[in-house]
Amino acid sequence: MQVSRTASRVATRVAAAAAVAGSAVLVLSAPAFAHVSVQPEGTAAKGGYAVVDFKVPNERDDASTTKLEVNFPADHPLASVMPEPIAGWSVKVTKSKLDKPLTLHGEKIDEAVTKVTWTADGKGIEPGYFQKFPLSLGALPEDTDQLVFKALQTYSDNEVVRWIEMQQKGQEEPENPAPVLELSAAGDDHHGASSDDDASSASDDSDAAGAKTGDKTEKTAASDDSKGGSDTTARVLGVVGIVIGAAGVAYGVLAGRRRTN
Repeated sequence: MQVSRTASRVATRVAAAAAVAGSAVLVLSAPAFAHVSVQPEGTAAKGGYAVVDFKVPNERDDASTTKLEVNFPADHPLASVMPEPIAGWSVKVTKSKLDKPLTLHGEKIDEAVTKVTWTADGKGIEPGYFQKFPLSLGALPEDTDQLVFKALQTYSDNEVVRWIEMQQKGQEEPENPAPVLELSAAGDDHHGASSDDDASSASDDSDAAGAKTGDKTEKTAASDDSKGGSDTTARVLGVVGIVIGAAGVAYGVLAGRRRTN
């Protein structure tokens, strides 16, 4: 009877250790908290034009996202903002007068976009889904490394989530961070395309370089896949090792008890 009770206690401890190990793996592999973000399709070079996507996940289990309002930075106004039509959504672009006019392609611009609002015509973004809202922007400023867009996300139950908090240097990400567009260095052509003459003269060199780059890319990708697989295998083996080790300890205890009795 004593051996039976001892075995039961050891088994319980082994199960508890396995559960803790499993929980640790789940915590390590859990995704980061989703929020409204902005990313360019390609590059967003200073002084040029870019297409960017505002990515909006639905974080509620019992409500849909029915409205997105994106406010543009007043300290770096953008004269050209064009939305892409999205099925099931209507869009409104709001412009305001500028205190200081901009010069764009030799013309003075006295107003700029201050806000873009998308409103769902139907169900909107339902639970478990996300939606991208594309915009063509330009000309991007040349005197900053990033643009901050404060966004408001409205749900079908009238809840409003304000993605407006600024990231402070050296501190953890805030709970509701504002979408930030990182700008790359300005290129020779602010529209992001090289001239026909440059493209023609460089075609042969580009093909040769492309072949070499392709080989390197394939090797790098294979290396990355191998490393990723090794890391995953190591984590799984680590958890299995913990469970097996605990089971070994339990077996040793039981064996010792039996020899003693």
